[in-house]
Amino acid sequence: MNEYVKANKRSWGVIAKDHYEVFKARLLANETTLSQTQIRELGNVAGKRLIHLQCNTGADTLSLARMRAKVTGVDLVPENIHYARKLAADLGIADARFVESNVLDIMDKHHEKYDIVFTTEGVLCWLPDLYLWARNVRHLLADGGFLYVLDSHPFYMLWDEEKLPELVVKYPYFQKTADQDDWIGGYASESKPATNYSWMYTMGEIVTALSQAGMHIEWLHEFDWLYYQLSAEKQVRAEAGGWLYPEHRGKLPYTFSLKATVR
Repeated sequence: MNEYVKANKRSWGVIAKDHYEVFKARLLANETTLSQTQIRELGNVAGKRLIHLQCNTGADTLSLARMRAKVTGVDLVPENIHYARKLAADLGIADARFVESNVLDIMDKHHEKYDIVFTTEGVLCWLPDLYLWARNVRHLLADGGFLYVLDSHPFYMLWDEEKLPELVVKYPYFQKTADQDDWIGGYASESKPATNYSWMYTMGEIVTALSQAGMHIEWLHEFDWLYYQLSAEKQVRAEAGGWLYPEHRGKLPYTFSLKATVR
């Protein structure tokens, strides 16, 4: 595990308890933390063996369990796994499993096969090696299985988030070095000081990594909304869920999803 990933592991541990408390409240009030887009695109998961990579404190994993999937959540951060198990107990979900592991080496220690590999909402940017990630995903998939991803569109990742909807490039699309941030959180907790690192990927790299790992891109969808609220003053709710900038409605991509099947 390189020093960047170790820093991220420490950083996410700082906000694990906050995430647990926020997501516990949401799941006690609602059946799911998944968006209608995710539910529609996934289809019927009842009885499916599903592994959720980078599961955080397990809210989406347990939402999938409520849809009767046979779930296993995986996360790098021990605090996240602790609170995911606690959240499962709070909700009375006894058969959800949680595994502490770096998703970039899970194929070296976990050899079960799954019908669905699920990973969404702020995941790919934390991976220092997208091609290694794709090989790990392929290792986890059973014949006939598929990967489902929903994440920030690489085109959206260009912009200075504090200046949107004005478009000012802050993060070069072709940048290959890690980007350092000294704060973590903000969408389900208060931001806290903690050094962390993220990486930029092009859409071409995402598709190519999966293809080279032996997967077929069945479809790739792009949306003009963001799956989280960045600015209460500037964004409005999208009809399909998420939040959008009215100035960019139907004009710019903010989120993408894809389904990749075993070739």
